[in-house]
Amino acid sequence: MTALRIEQLEAGYVRDLPILRNVDLTAEHAKLTVIIGPNGAGKSTLIKAIAGLVPVSGGRVMLGETDITGLRPDLMGSHGLAYVPQTDNIFRHLTIRENLMLVLRKSTDRTARLEELYDLFPALRDKRGDRAGALSGGQRQMLAVAMALANRPSVILLDEPSAGLSPKIAGEVLDLTRGLTEQGVTVLLVEQNVKQALRVADHCYILAEGRNQIDGPAAQIAADPVVGEIYLGGKRMVAS
Repeated sequence: MTALRIEQLEAGYVRDLPILRNVDLTAEHAKLTVIIGPNGAGKSTLIKAIAGLVPVSGGRVMLGETDITGLRPDLMGSHGLAYVPQTDNIFRHLTIRENLMLVLRKSTDRTARLEELYDLFPALRDKRGDRAGALSGGQRQMLAVAMALANRPSVILLDEPSAGLSPKIAGEVLDLTRGLTEQGVTVLLVEQNVKQALRVADHCYILAEGRNQIDGPAAQIAADPVVGEIYLGGKRMVAS
């Protein structure tokens, strides 16, 4: 079942200068889809356009059967879509509990939901009275994901959650994103940590110069030596 579908999307920050050109993408229900590609490919622009943060000049964004193209970012949550930016994704001066209660302020069962989130992220329960700014990088990303999940979205967009983390912590954060699919959540992930991302993903899209280049099962993309050489920094094996 398709949870999110992008059709012939054109988007950019400046009118008549699109960064994305005729981009197509499909994310299946409760699967992890990753978007990779070189710097400047338009990956973050794509995920921000879906979230309503970058103007769309053509094409459409379908969340299930609902057209959310150009919908205001503050209305996305009511349609079941959550977005976690790469930076500035928590309130550093608030405690963990205060961050979570803030996003749960309109929930009718916020106390019960808070306990559910602590059950999903036990490390947050242990530090619930600590200020978020004092957390490690991995813990901050964990809190950001918990905040995005608070109101039970059907689709979550993650923009490079492993950026700036050590390889070990980056792997743990990406394992966490994989675990979201077990909760029935569809995950669309932009990630520069290509090998780790392909390890946890179901499907992969490669963007370059604002356009679709290749897509397919993540395991197939990871194993393709030609794709690896062109897009993933691999080396061609030349017969002697």
